[in-house]
Amino acid sequence: MAAKLGKKVLFVATAQPLDEEMASRIEEHKKVRPKAWHTLEIDTKVGHKLHSQIGDADIVLLDCITLLVSNILTKEHGKPLSSPLTGEDEGENESAEAIAEAEKQVMAEMEDLLDCINKHAGNFIVVSNEVGLGLVPDNKLGRIYRDLLGKANQLIAQRASEVYFMVSGIPVKIKG
Repeated sequence: MAAKLGKKVLFVATAQPLDEEMASRIEEHKKVRPKAWHTLEIDTKVGHKLHSQIGDADIVLLDCITLLVSNILTKEHGKPLSSPLTGEDEGENESAEAIAEAEKQVMAEMEDLLDCINKHAGNFIVVSNEVGLGLVPDNKLGRIYRDLLGKANQLIAQRASEVYFMVSGIPVKIKG
């Protein structure tokens, strides 16, 4: 889609190589990305940073909101709300204030991104995942993440002119 829409594609990657497996995934992704695309790696404050670095891109491909929300939950608080990977309490002791602050930061990030999109003439393709179709997570952190990503996806989709849902690699147009 990006290649068909314009010649000057700016790929904005939100993934962070926090472990060896993710670093490997990122390297593989870089290998298959078209060489002519310019890449920016921005893990948070995407709208703000992109605004000053967008240049003359026809297309901005942002991959992805899913990792951006995760980055906010782990970076903006200086530490994760809590971490199931370390055997901690998986968010069970998070206060209502901490959760409200996380939601405020996610929504501010999305509004800032949408403001950037509105100020630039090029087309934006924003990738995200739908994590709310499966089982309800068995821990509080998972439920907080699922809910915040759902709210972020809703906000982006409400303002988008077109929305596609990928099912088994097949794009299904659900808006526009």
